[in-house]
Amino acid sequence: MKKRKPIIKEGIAITSFAAEGNGLAHIDGKVLFVPFTAPGDVADVRIVRKRKQFAEGVVERLVKASPLRIEPFCSHFGTCGGCRWQHVPYEKQLEFKQQQVYDQLSRIGKLELPPLLPILPSEHTTGYRNKLEFTFSNKGWVPTDVWHQATADAAATATTTATAEQSEAARALLPENLLPYSPALGFHVRGRFDRVLNVHTCLLQAEPSNEIRRFVREYALQKELSFFDLRRQTGFLRTLMIRNTSDNQVMVVVVFAHDNPQAGEDDKARMALLEALKTAFPSITSLQYMINTKRNDSLLDLEAIHYAGDQHLTETMEGLRFRIGPKSFYQTNTRQAAELYNKVKEFAALEGHETVYDLYTGTGTIALYLSRHCRRVIGVEYVPEAIQDAEANAKDNGLDNSAFFTGDMKDVLTPAFVEEQGKPHVVVLDPPRAGVHPDVLKVLLQVAPDRMVYVSCNPATQARDLSFLQEDYKIMHVQPIDMFPHTHHIENIVALERRKQND
Repeated sequence: MKKRKPIIKEGIAITSFAAEGNGLAHIDGKVLFVPFTAPGDVADVRIVRKRKQFAEGVVERLVKASPLRIEPFCSHFGTCGGCRWQHVPYEKQLEFKQQQVYDQLSRIGKLELPPLLPILPSEHTTGYRNKLEFTFSNKGWVPTDVWHQATADAAATATTTATAEQSEAARALLPENLLPYSPALGFHVRGRFDRVLNVHTCLLQAEPSNEIRRFVREYALQKELSFFDLRRQTGFLRTLMIRNTSDNQVMVVVVFAHDNPQAGEDDKARMALLEALKTAFPSITSLQYMINTKRNDSLLDLEAIHYAGDQHLTETMEGLRFRIGPKSFYQTNTRQAAELYNKVKEFAALEGHETVYDLYTGTGTIALYLSRHCRRVIGVEYVPEAIQDAEANAKDNGLDNSAFFTGDMKDVLTPAFVEEQGKPHVVVLDPPRAGVHPDVLKVLLQVAPDRMVYVSCNPATQARDLSFLQEDYKIMHVQPIDMFPHTHHIENIVALERRKQND
């Protein structure tokens, strides 16, 4: 089959940032999204996807660099799926994120907004993450420049070799036969679920994160342990999670893809790897593993099996101690989490007599943070292990004015539940990216708390939910906070107050 000639659009001007942190341009009456560009860039762009309303492309040649551009600090920039804004100064990232919040709340929600409060920047822009998850792949991604050079070298060798046998051997070195199959342990390449970039150094998490990841990969290669095949769903090693705390506690969770207790070989290999990790890194606080035989990488429904060290990590914040287990939800930027919780407390405006509902409570961090300033806190969360952590956290901190419940939010938060637990004066919402279920919003309108504080990692779904509430609630404050430097992600806090009849 004859290959289609690539479509190259020359001299495309990038005007702003858009969805997913991509650069935004316009061609042929359509919006064009181009990753790893900056407003002010002019580039020749190869079109990789065309739709009725938009197109997507990649930079073929940077004709003129934006004056905003700076040198990225990571050698993996442009290939790795994360940190897409390293080429933009941090103060400009903050400006774009502030504008993103305003645009989504005003355009999607069509909300009546007060002036947005200035975005709260992250004190640290590297080493700020307390959790990273890496993927094993038997088909590691090869950067485009390496691929093209290897293709040219191997092809030249194949055509100049004297004998047919030597020529065949040279062709075996072509990238399609060799390069894609270098086993990788790292991050997914942007837009490719089946390809993983082998990461040497990630600067988002403090050491020994990189040292542990590199050790595991080298050990696996030496022992010929199979890396997971993301398409065929075969292989032994699947994912690796590393968590840490502000006082340098470290948790490592190795996820294996299959278990074969009858043969016993998998178990021996698993134990040998874990023991090697324990020996090489005695500073590991908690070493655990899981076995995942599903087609997805979600860990919430898997059993965490303790191998060595403590069962959990302990993080301290504002005088409170929080347990963090393998499946616990905890804000991934610890220092910024304290800033976020302080803002939630400020917007909740507690006087000490209130009943507070903390919905999507996770391990109870916000609930317990507020419990010292109100009469009672009710926390609700979907993950049973998180509720166990929340209850343990309350006990460890000597806080006895909280109660935690587990289950699907729309099933737990019913009028009967509210009647039993008491009407809330204040409700805190911190849902996942999908936002709040409509049934939950309906109950909240019926319950009519005096104030609500809505924390969101997705201002788009937050805007949708707020539009549902705005007839009965007035937006008092909007506070963006940057939890994830060098990415387009933004956390946003909105304070709501129930309207009076004459509002």
